[in-house]
Amino acid sequence: MSERLSSMQCIPCRGGVPPLQGEELDHLESELGGGWRAVDGHHLEKEYTFPDFSGALSFVNLVGALANDQDHHPDIYLAWGRARIQIWTHKIDGLTESDFVFAARCDALV
Repeated sequence: MSERLSSMQCIPCRGGVPPLQGEELDHLESELGGGWRAVDGHHLEKEYTFPDFSGALSFVNLVGALANDQDHHPDIYLAWGRARIQIWTHKIDGLTESDFVFAARCDALV
């Protein structure tokens, strides 16, 4: 987990900026680490595992509260003992630094 990223706040995107690409995207992906991957340069994705449904549900609820607080809109998939998070900035249909911040903050919840 990146302490630098997890200590930052998400900044809402107003659009009109290009999605991250190339070296900048690669650098943030490597800084984030922790099993996150940038899928086709479009979104971040990670699956978390838990010993039971209750643990996964508790985590999903924490992510939901964080999303509300940070004005972020992840896709969250819940299953028995698993939660998968997908993150991207909808206004630009790609990734911004705030997506990496949100991902790091999700890791801090575990």
